[in-house]
Amino acid sequence: MNLLKHVAIIMDGNGRWGIKKRKSRNHGHKQGLKTVELIIRESIKKRIRFLTLYAFSTENWKRPKKEISFLFKLLENFLVTKINDLSKKGIKLKFIGDTTIFSNKLKHIIFKSEKTTKNNKKLQINLALNYGSRNELMFAFKNVKKKKLKITENNINNNLFTNKIPEPDILIRTGNTYRLSNFLLWQIAYSEIFFVKKLWPEFNRKDFNRIIFKFKNIKRNFGRV
Repeated sequence: MNLLKHVAIIMDGNGRWGIKKRKSRNHGHKQGLKTVELIIRESIKKRIRFLTLYAFSTENWKRPKKEISFLFKLLENFLVTKINDLSKKGIKLKFIGDTTIFSNKLKHIIFKSEKTTKNNKKLQINLALNYGSRNELMFAFKNVKKKKLKITENNINNNLFTNKIPEPDILIRTGNTYRLSNFLLWQIAYSEIFFVKKLWPEFNRKDFNRIIFKFKNIKRNFGRV
């Protein structure tokens, strides 16, 4: 059976779920956070070492300003109120993406969250925030050039935001949408991809475990026969 170390998730469908329930898109985002907590608990149970969550993309700035503001307040509140609990559970937090443009308040919260949890080993959560894979690749190539290194696969890997993080074994996308949306394009070259019809707030423990079971029984060739 395949060893599962790293699960990456595109958490799609929060806003649509909120509208579907005749409420707001923001109501969907709040509900989606509950699903995040559920998947974190399940990942710990399954002894998964890395969980990468696509929280906010470089393209998400095109959304209404009120929704963006709500999303970041939701994130800030989650980090402030939950960080000690996450740390007690052995969870390490790492943020991938360009966080330099955020408010000083959010940058401080991010710094504190990473510092508080840096020595934890049970589960590493990589939160992709203002993340875009194309931007990441440009950043990596510029760094390689700046360091006067050869353009090699290894040197590119070492300059990605995901440096020292193993490539995802599984990529899950909810929301009944069949695209990658500029997420970990370099890293998922050999990931097993699972598209799920359910919207993210509807995704549950059984759905997650069903995907894990399928993954563990897939014959993975990596180019071999």
